Amino acid sequence: MESSQATRSIRAWVAWGLALAFVFVGACSVDRVVFLGFDATTVPFTKVAAIAVITQELARFSDPAAEGLVRDSLADTVIARVDTDLFDPDLAAVANVSPAGLLNGVTPISIATNTIDYADQGRAIADLRNGRVNGVLTIPPDFSRRVLSRNEPRVALIEDNTDGFVSVALAGTLGSMLAAYGQPARAPRISRTASLDVVEIYPYVPYVQYLLPGSVVMSIFMMVMIGGGIIFIDDKARGLHEGYLVTPIKKVELIAGFNISGTIKAVLAGMFLLLIGSLIAGIPNPFDPMRLLRLFVVVVVTSFSLISLMFLLMVRVSDPLLPRAVFGILNTVLYFPSGAVYPQQGFPGWMQVIAVMDPFTYAVHAFKSLLLKHTGFAA
Repeated sequence: MESSQATRSIRAWVAWGLALAFVFVGACSVDRVVFLGFDATTVPFTKVAAIAVITQELARFSDPAAEGLVRDSLADTVIARVDTDLFDPDLAAVANVSPAGLLNGVTPISIATNTIDYADQGRAIADLRNGRVNGVLTIPPDFSRRVLSRNEPRVALIEDNTDGFVSVALAGTLGSMLAAYGQPARAPRISRTASLDVVEIYPYVPYVQYLLPGSVVMSIFMMVMIGGGIIFIDDKARGLHEGYLVTPIKKVELIAGFNISGTIKAVLAGMFLLLIGSLIAGIPNPFDPMRLLRLFVVVVVTSFSLISLMFLLMVRVSDPLLPRAVFGILNTVLYFPSGAVYPQQGFPGWMQVIAVMDPFTYAVHAFKSLLLKHTGFAA
C-alpha cells in the first residue's frame, strides 16, 4: 500500500495596535522599560491525503519501479487538488477538516479583461484566429510541480500579433504575474540585487489624452484642405479667379486674402476641437489663461503654415479632382509619421527620416508639450 499525505501548519504572530510611549529623562536617571504586546493567530493543521493500493508482486518485479510511479502520481494528484481548492471562491471552511479558499468571501474586482475556459486547445486557437479572443494561455498539467521543484516551469501564451498594442500588453501583464513564481518563499530583509525606482514627473496620461494633439492637428489640416486648397481650385475651374484679377487689388493681396481666410477657418476648427477634446479627455486645468494663450498662438502658426503649404502645392493645379486625390495621400504621409499615434522612437530608420521632414511632427510636439506637460514655448 502506497500513501501520500501533504500537511502544512502555519502559526503566525501578528502585532495589532502596538503603541510605544517615549518621554525625556534626565542624566543618570532611570529609563522606562516598554513591553511589546502581540496578538497570536493560530491556523490549525490541515491535511490532504490520497491512498493507492498495489500488489506485492507489482511492487517487487515492476520495471520501472511501481512504487516511484505511484508516489509521483499521488504527488501530482495532491498538488492539483491543493491548487484547485486554494483559489476556489465557493470553498468554505470546514471545522477540523479543511480551510476556506483564499477567495472565499472576497468581492471580485471588475476588470476590463474577460477570460474564457477552453477544454479543447484547438477550439481556443480557432477562436483566436477568428478574432473572438486576443490570446490563449496554455498551462501544462505539471506546472505547479515544476514551480515547487524549481524545474523550469513554463506556460505558453499564443497571441494575435497583428495588434501590437494588445499583444505587448498581454505579454507584459502575464510576464509580471509569472515573475512572482520565481521569488523565494522568504524574501531577505535587505535586498542583494540592484533595483530601479521609476519616478514620473507628470500625472498619468491615458491614451485618449495622448491622441488629442494629433487630432487637433488633423482637424486644422482638414479645414485647410477644404477651406484653402479645394475652394481655390474650384474657383479656378469655374473661372471666378478671372474676376479677381480685374479688381484693383494686387496679386499679393489676393493670395494673402486666401491665406488669411483659410487660417481663420482653421483656427476656429482647431480651437473648438481643442477645448471640447480637453474636456472629454480630462486634460488638467483646460481653461488656464496662459495655457490657452500659448495654444492659440500655436494653432494660429500651424494653421497659417499649413494653408501656405497648400497654396504652394496647388497654385499651378487646374484639375479639381487632383487636389482631392493628393489630400488623401497627404493625410496618411503626414499624420502617421508625426508621432500622433505612436512614439517616433519606435519607428524604423527610414520612417524617422520622413518624420524629420514632416510639418505635422513639430505641430504635434508643440501641442503635446502644452497639453500634456503644461510647459512653455521653450519646449
